[in-house]
Amino acid sequence: MTTQGAILRAPSYFVLAALLDGPLHGYVIIKRVSALSGDSVRLAAGTLYAILDRLTEAALIEVEKEEIVNGRARRSYALTPEGRDTVQAEAQRLAAAAAVVTNPALRQSALSGPEMRLA
Repeated sequence: MTTQGAILRAPSYFVLAALLDGPLHGYVIIKRVSALSGDSVRLAAGTLYAILDRLTEAALIEVEKEEIVNGRARRSYALTPEGRDTVQAEAQRLAAAAAVVTNPALRQSALSGPEMRLA
């Protein structure tokens, strides 16, 4: 599914970003995603677990531990090394894309290249 260098959708990106500082369980991931995204990404439980399943299948995250709390299973998820590389590569891609908009000198240097000159 997702490999290093692939473009991530915002919910998957923020789930991976939420796990950068260590393993978390579902409820905390939902809260962290909301905080990290400035409330622009709000995940329902069903959506979160679908994302977690896809990221696990892609070997970007793994179940760190599973415990029973109040009669319910609680899984904590952690980034794999590939997951960490993937979210960092996506952050670099987004930063480069943002620089095109926020850095006028970058735009001007791109426009002054030989391939951009009109005949």
